[in-house]
Amino acid sequence: MHLDLSPADLAFRDEVRAFLNENLSPELRRGQRYTTGIYPEPEISGPWQQALRRKGWLVPMWQEEWGGTGWSAAQRFIFESECTLAGAPLVHPMGVRLVGPVIQRFGTAEQKRHYLPRILDGQDYWCQGFSEPGSGSDLASLKMAAVPDGEDYVLNGSKIWTTHAHHANMMFALVRTSTEGKRQDGISFLLIDMDTPGIEVHPIPTIAGDHDVNQVFFTDVRVPKANRIGAENAGWECAKYLLEFERGGGIFSGRLRSQLKRIGDAIDELRAGGIDVRADPRLVARFGEVCADLDSFEMFELRVMGGLEPGQNPGPVSSILKLRASRMKQAVAGLGVEVLGPQALHWSEAPGQGDSLLPLLVPDALNSRSFTIFGGASEVQLTIIAKSVVGV
Repeated sequence: MHLDLSPADLAFRDEVRAFLNENLSPELRRGQRYTTGIYPEPEISGPWQQALRRKGWLVPMWQEEWGGTGWSAAQRFIFESECTLAGAPLVHPMGVRLVGPVIQRFGTAEQKRHYLPRILDGQDYWCQGFSEPGSGSDLASLKMAAVPDGEDYVLNGSKIWTTHAHHANMMFALVRTSTEGKRQDGISFLLIDMDTPGIEVHPIPTIAGDHDVNQVFFTDVRVPKANRIGAENAGWECAKYLLEFERGGGIFSGRLRSQLKRIGDAIDELRAGGIDVRADPRLVARFGEVCADLDSFEMFELRVMGGLEPGQNPGPVSSILKLRASRMKQAVAGLGVEVLGPQALHWSEAPGQGDSLLPLLVPDALNSRSFTIFGGASEVQLTIIAKSVVGV
């Protein structure tokens, strides 16, 4: 992939910037800027999703027949970079980036016609029901039972660490439909209406005080078999496909650069208050190291993207992207705490009440610890890399 932008790419960048100037309100910028959780709240992400949908720019990686843009890798990079540097909210990815591609790949024609338009227009807000108590990174050990009963499955069990389940009206979930043979061979992929009787959502506050995740309990919950994606007991293939999009379907470097910019703004805020951390040569050197790491990661992302067609998942190399991105996230967030110095010891669970960025840095660092766990822990990614990429 060539890094020099063509005249067409430069014209596209100007179009993106004009769109951002016209549609990205100060309220939406502020909402993203003061988010310390994994995703912004729906009242922040929702209006931005609608603006992108109206423009036809919501799902660049989807097939064009379902709303994809057909952009080149350079255009995708330009779009996502300009959005993040402008402070645009992160669109909630569960529908547009995760279950949407799975439905396109494995769903029936009827399922595509029903669910894909609802994802695009925001009628359905999705959560992911994969992890269970005692079954996190070892996803194949999941136990939540889905017992056939006529035209339905009856579900009993629970899911945990379910992000934004308290907002969602739909869940895509892996369930146990057989205990015969290999563990992976008895799993099915279901789409579940969260308003179904028997579902209870219990909040789990994070270490930083945010409400992002939940435990969801299922008691005799009836889900139509028509809501199954793919064949019964064939959900593991759907899950692997989805996880490759989760781990490498987005462009992480832009978000990381935006977070680094926020730390730079915090440094300016400290300086205005009489504390010039730039006088510390150790901290200046550390800032430079993080910037250099981010530059190299960005080049790697560009290299991977350059080989992808619209709608194509990145394959096993997504594990490298996920591993590097999660470690970079922690490095950037940790830099924010280093910038605070002793002020990091004084922390409130209610950041973002004023205009100061300083209260955001510690909660952001605390929440960043989860990035090397969710979507498959780093140890899992290393195993995938060793087997599927390196071949050992």
